[in-house]
Amino acid sequence: MSEQTRVLVTGAGGFIGSHLVTYLKDKGYWVRGVDIKEPEFSASTADEFMLLDLRRWENCLKATEGIEEVYALAADMGGMGFISANHALILHNNSLINIHTLDAARENGVKRYLYTSSACIYPEHLQETADVVPLKEEDAYPAYPQDAYGWEKLVTERLCTHYREDYGLDTRIVRFHNIFGEEGTWTGGREKAPAAMCRKAAIAKLTGDHSIDIWGDGEQTRSFCYITDCVEGIYRLMRSDFVEPLNLGQDRMVTINELADMAAASAGIEIKKNHIDGPQGVRGRNSDNTKLREVLGWEPQVSLEDGLKKTYDWIEQQVIAANKESGAVAS
Repeated sequence: MSEQTRVLVTGAGGFIGSHLVTYLKDKGYWVRGVDIKEPEFSASTADEFMLLDLRRWENCLKATEGIEEVYALAADMGGMGFISANHALILHNNSLINIHTLDAARENGVKRYLYTSSACIYPEHLQETADVVPLKEEDAYPAYPQDAYGWEKLVTERLCTHYREDYGLDTRIVRFHNIFGEEGTWTGGREKAPAAMCRKAAIAKLTGDHSIDIWGDGEQTRSFCYITDCVEGIYRLMRSDFVEPLNLGQDRMVTINELADMAAASAGIEIKKNHIDGPQGVRGRNSDNTKLREVLGWEPQVSLEDGLKKTYDWIEQQVIAANKESGAVAS
């Protein structure tokens, strides 16, 4: 592009945000990254990276100053263990981030704003069986998300819609379905299922103890989308004229037991599963990609096996490095 469009990625120190910054840079955009922390695993490729707490209005004004387009990814979040145990913290922090960032974007004349929502907005009663019917975008109402995380995502979807209708801010809304890949959180309690299974498989391989723990009976189901497909889908939606919420994820559903076996296959081992008590979330969840294909003329391309192998290889190296540093393999 002859004149670089100036874009902001909030949450640029996180997993999806850091990948998106690099993707947009490769597309020729001038990118400002903003987060409360820098990327953990590699330096940001952003033209400018600002350490700002977006729960504060004045920081959101700084972040959006001189910006034409915003990709709003900043959120206080994690895997099921974190989401199920921090309802007040999540609802408080993310509400402040979302309201202040959206309002600052309006104040500073941002032209287009993409908000990253989640499949967690879908009603719990539609996800009570493992063989769940894939979720369509219109299934969001009547609303009944499971956790505070889902409620704050759904409320911000509504806020984006009303800012578009009342104030003319051109908004986009994407609903993520379990994004995974390299350079994401893999330990410490905020990691999601693919990273957790890859870590457990890597530890099993390195220690020779092939027993791993799985929360519940492992028959709960999900679909998982690899990071390169995620950022491609985000960009395609931003460039489209579609203003309603849109699912972004794979539509292949697997059990957590199957996911564990795939991670073990990536490690080249067989595992013994110990099913223990722990937060499991909804019983089943899958993405209906009918509208995604219609709107974008595209759908995710990377298979779960291929994406998981890349993720496993990266996480195994992190486990090895952590082991060398501490002298013991982390659990």
